Amino acid sequence: MTDFSLIETLRYDPAAGLARLRLHLARLTRSARRLGFAGAATAGERLDEAVRGADRPLRVRLTLSRDGTVAITTAPFTPLADDTRWRARIASTRLDSSDWLLRMKTTRREVYEAARGEFSPEEADEVILLNEKGEVCEGTITSVFLDDGSGVLKTPPIACGLLAGVLRTDLICERRARTARLQPADLQHGRLLLGNSLRGLIRAELVV
Repeated sequence: MTDFSLIETLRYDPAAGLARLRLHLARLTRSARRLGFAGAATAGERLDEAVRGADRPLRVRLTLSRDGTVAITTAPFTPLADDTRWRARIASTRLDSSDWLLRMKTTRREVYEAARGEFSPEEADEVILLNEKGEVCEGTITSVFLDDGSGVLKTPPIACGLLAGVLRTDLICERRARTARLQPADLQHGRLLLGNSLRGLIRAELVV
């Protein structure tokens, strides 16, 4: 299993810099250490170089290959409007909770692409995957959060088989979210939110 790279996708804003940079670098370093990838120590410097002098918001994508090669691309980024509402559907494609690579962000995305391919863009803005036990895991590009009115968001635990999302980690560290196993039916009770470090939290409606 060497035919993949690690990925980090960050948001850059001229006034605030690279959002959640410390958490992105920590996840990259942790994953690289576990997988035996070289080069993670240079990622911070390379990211700084990539956005130096930028005067508009950017989507910044970094990949790290096993031999330590770091590649960075940038593209203009337009934040979603505050009143954006996404339509979410649940895929029949399942995640395997025993697959430890799901906990890391890599270019190995076949299962997510299969889930996304189950619905057209007109049918769903995001697609949620369950594991082999039927537990809610994550979206194809987002973490899942449920606001049940308790004041703290619920998000599935890593043990269900999902990515340790940077936004998810940030919200847990701030005690704005906590882990809880969720069933699909739970997502219809309360307020469903999807999110990642690039776009933040997005209000969503589950379409059944």
